[in-house]
Amino acid sequence: MTVQDSRAVGKIGLAPARPTGTKPAARPLRRLPAQKDWPTWALVAAQIGIFVGAVALWEIGARTGFVDAFFWSQPSAIANTMAAFFGSGDAWTDISFTFRSTILGFLIGTAAGSLLGLSFWWSRNYAAIVQPYIICLESIPKLALAPLIILVFGIGLLSKVAVATALTLVVSTLTAYSGVKALDADGEKLFYSLGASRMQVFRKLVVPFCLPWIISVLRVNIGLALTGAIVGEFIASQHGLGRAILYAGQTYDIALVWVAVLVLSTLAVVMYAAVSWLESVLRKGVKQ
Repeated sequence: MTVQDSRAVGKIGLAPARPTGTKPAARPLRRLPAQKDWPTWALVAAQIGIFVGAVALWEIGARTGFVDAFFWSQPSAIANTMAAFFGSGDAWTDISFTFRSTILGFLIGTAAGSLLGLSFWWSRNYAAIVQPYIICLESIPKLALAPLIILVFGIGLLSKVAVATALTLVVSTLTAYSGVKALDADGEKLFYSLGASRMQVFRKLVVPFCLPWIISVLRVNIGLALTGAIVGEFIASQHGLGRAILYAGQTYDIALVWVAVLVLSTLAVVMYAAVSWLESVLRKGVKQ
């Protein structure tokens, strides 16, 4: 193209063709929004500040009449009732009773349920026969069976352990069975090809493979066990934090209700933290 032809094209308004092989300019990459994590002391301070602020507003509202102290009580009355509660000998008896029933139900339900779920590996026919009953038991509200359990086992510690065990047993069974169903069939064939017996396959392959599944249900089970123990105490019991809450509600002692709830919440947090620590210990060396 001559110079005159280029001028003619410019007058017509046509742009010269873009040279082949060139790429359009790349758009600048968008950065993800940066979020700076607070230090631990700042997080703890914020949590304490929220709690103290809520308690202060509660106390001010009760003193000014904005909050009905008869139905909601007030922090000062709760503090006095807590001092009297721990000053008597029944407080530690109730805490010990609820703690023992929860821990025993947690241990028995988790261990028995895990073993039952792992036993399904031995026979598919056995698993097919038992599985409908397990699903049926899961669908039934276990709390509805609590009155029957109380009648059978009495109002002592054994009935509370039975209710806690009933809540944790099915969950552990189904979780362990899910691990069994996820087991790699090629891994089993490899073990058998190397001359391993059926018991060796179970000990060396099935149990280690399902162990992370069993560990994952521990924190769920501790909450379920505590729920079962409290429900059993609600129905009939001589001791326990659930009995204290029921008695305080029947006598309209709202401050005592809050005291028992606070103690129960503290106990739940302590047990949850202990189980979380146990879970972290068990996960060491376990292949995820």
